[in-house]
Amino acid sequence: MKATQNKIIVAPLNWGLGHATRCVPIINALLENNFTPIIASDGNALTFLRKEFPSLEYIEIPAYNISYHRNLKLGLLLQIPQVLKAVREEHKIINDFILKNTDVVGVISDNRFGVRSSLVPSVYITHQINVLSGSTTFFTSYFHQKIIKKFNECWIPDNNGSQFSGKLSSTKNNINLKFIGVLSRFKKQASAQNIDILIIFSGPEPNKTLLENKLISAFKNDSRNIVFVLGKVEATQKKWTLKNSTFYNYLLSEELQKLINSSKIVICRSGYSSIMDLAVLDKKVFFIPTENQPEQEYLASFLERKKLAPFSNMKDFVKEDISKIENYKGLKTTETILDSGLFRLFERKRKL
Repeated sequence: MKATQNKIIVAPLNWGLGHATRCVPIINALLENNFTPIIASDGNALTFLRKEFPSLEYIEIPAYNISYHRNLKLGLLLQIPQVLKAVREEHKIINDFILKNTDVVGVISDNRFGVRSSLVPSVYITHQINVLSGSTTFFTSYFHQKIIKKFNECWIPDNNGSQFSGKLSSTKNNINLKFIGVLSRFKKQASAQNIDILIIFSGPEPNKTLLENKLISAFKNDSRNIVFVLGKVEATQKKWTLKNSTFYNYLLSEELQKLINSSKIVICRSGYSSIMDLAVLDKKVFFIPTENQPEQEYLASFLERKKLAPFSNMKDFVKEDISKIENYKGLKTTETILDSGLFRLFERKRKL
């Protein structure tokens, strides 16, 4: 059995809260297997995990500060220099920390390119082996796979056969891939379905606020019991009501789990972490993918083709669209239990 002093750095990308939330079951599994997780991130992802795990040690690492532009490819191209600078800085911070802390035996990076070390086994988590970018998909996928090969293992949070990620995680290339099952911080519970519609906002700005304004306006005179979770991680948790609607600025895992279990229908982005959470909770869902984000647009259409969930883009959405849900199966999977075998690579000796 591992001694409790063996530490693993867990570093999710701060892009929405999805990368941070799907690290929650990883962190819990590490604790159950007598490792001590150290959280490394920035911004809302770091704030969220500090609230979820207040007793753990934290490292603040540089923000990538990726923002959306109307021309997605041009926008990302212009941001490459700042991202590379952040990657170099985070790589140095992580390696300096490992050099000073000989009880660190591994690194788990969720989409952070620089969080790896030659001193200890390093794992990369992603469901996007292939990065969709239209006509440049070959190049973006090639470069992402070059980064993945710098890690000892790549963990894909999906079931074998790419059940929920589709072509995003399918490749014949020689990469050390391991499908680890669907990751969710939630558990299915028997609950009274007393929330008619639960609307969860997530993802980067300004898209999140644009969708928030659209949906609050669309449902403002609705007579059903509607709950909005705004996804604004602030110092103080707030709750307020307006007509038949209840609003929360944000919720931690346990409270959000209760709300989703108690809801008949969920409306949210087609972010991959949301898909995994809702599948574990066996939910009927309506997706509104983030505009100009090919990954979410692909996932929404992939799940619609499988007759699991309908979707609409934000511009065309009207509240009557959610009646389409009746013709879809909904999302469903069994909860993944991460066993000790997943962490065997961290038993290797550190390099001097």
